[in-house]
Amino acid sequence: MTHDYLILGAGPAGLQLAALMERAGHDHLVLERGAGPGTFFTRFPRHRTLISINKVHTGFTDPELRLRMDWNSLLSDDPRLLFTRYTGRYFPSADDLPRYLADFAAATGARVRYDTDVTRVGRDGDGFVLADSAGRTWRCRRLVVATGVSRLYVPPISGIETAERYDTVDVDPASFVDQRVLIIGKGNSGFETADALMETAAVIHVAGPHSVRLAWQTHYVGHLRAVNNNFLDSYQLKSQNAVLDGTVESIRRRPEGGYRVLFRYARTVEALRELTYDRVIACTGFRFDASIFDDTCRPALVINHRFPEQTPAYESSTVPGLYFAGTLTQQRDFKHSTNGFIHGFRYGVRALHRILTLRHHDGTWPGERLDATPEAVAAAIIARVNRSSALWQQFGVLGDVTVVAGDAARHHEEVPVAFFAEGGLGPNRHAFVTTLEYGPDHDTVDPFDITVPRIAENDAEHAHDASYLHPVVRYHRDGVPVAEHHLAENLENEWDLPAVHRQPLEVFVKGCLADGA
Repeated sequence: MTHDYLILGAGPAGLQLAALMERAGHDHLVLERGAGPGTFFTRFPRHRTLISINKVHTGFTDPELRLRMDWNSLLSDDPRLLFTRYTGRYFPSADDLPRYLADFAAATGARVRYDTDVTRVGRDGDGFVLADSAGRTWRCRRLVVATGVSRLYVPPISGIETAERYDTVDVDPASFVDQRVLIIGKGNSGFETADALMETAAVIHVAGPHSVRLAWQTHYVGHLRAVNNNFLDSYQLKSQNAVLDGTVESIRRRPEGGYRVLFRYARTVEALRELTYDRVIACTGFRFDASIFDDTCRPALVINHRFPEQTPAYESSTVPGLYFAGTLTQQRDFKHSTNGFIHGFRYGVRALHRILTLRHHDGTWPGERLDATPEAVAAAIIARVNRSSALWQQFGVLGDVTVVAGDAARHHEEVPVAFFAEGGLGPNRHAFVTTLEYGPDHDTVDPFDITVPRIAENDAEHAHDASYLHPVVRYHRDGVPVAEHHLAENLENEWDLPAVHRQPLEVFVKGCLADGA
């Protein structure tokens, strides 16, 4: 039997796509290596606290607005299938996710085969043929890989194979009593590990070649989160811990025990120094496992070979018919937006489903019909800006597209901006693309420094430089962006875009349509 779609991985992305396909009546099957859904979260994060927030009490009754603060729920019309019903913890335990995903899969009718370890993927004519460890063969016309970044990324450091690894290191702090510990990696996994050892280790150094980037400043939730950064206090308050800026050149075991590490500092005159430790732990992030693909369909990899390269349609740039879903799609917005996380990629998965429907099932992108007047277009844009969770979470990546043709207009929700830009919705004379965005230098601004001026919320002329999240409407004529309008309003807190913005937006829309007539 040849399926229309095989989906590899029954994590959040695979199950989200399967639920959408089941509701649409598309032939699909999910193949999952583990005995149940969400296998990754049975092991990671190692210290079992998620960094995705779970805000149960928002003050909102609108389910769309509530999703802005609920980072773990998948998309469905069933209010019982919300992660907020499973725990009240703001930073929940990773143990709650597999249980939630199992209930989601059962309730949505997602078709999943567990205990199916796919070991090889190859091309077979116009489709794909897969083999599993039990000797079974699976065939499909299109393959969607939603396996996540399942393997530890190991940087090219001489001797790093002798170090311990984040995915296997003992997480019992008692095993580190009075020891000197080097942690390689300045991401959340590195600082998560360091925080766990502060009560027992004698000295902890966290090392890496790049500056520590704080999520509250960059607005990228994959940068260091406050829940993991107690270690920074201990460093700056001189408590025997340190952040080392530079590169680990080599790691060698010492005959008497422990390690000798050659470290090249980035910011000192005495650049090269030999340091000694009892333990060295590599917390250097994860990467995509491409080992199952044979030479007929091995996808191109990018970003230090950590992610598959993708088109704006989430399709492999080198293997037609091979698509990706979930955290793998962060290649499209690496370290800028939220495709690497459930609260971002759940919308990307929905966009992928719409793209597949558009391409392979004679479908159209969902949209609301409007009157082709500046007033109606502006009203639709402002209504969505006030309510949308997708544009809020996938800032700068997903946009609403309002197409005007003659005396009719249509408002399409949650279109990948890059997909639209390459003509994904077809030719259009007039189109307005609405996104939520931060200003170009937002990640260099200290939001807590009161000496730094902010763009006034009623200063539309300078809103394009605002460091805060605000709506942007870009006018495309025949597929080319020719004008843009920034709505000067700070959307970082509880808000409702005031009526004062409606008239300037109407004037902008009217002018664009008149110029392009």
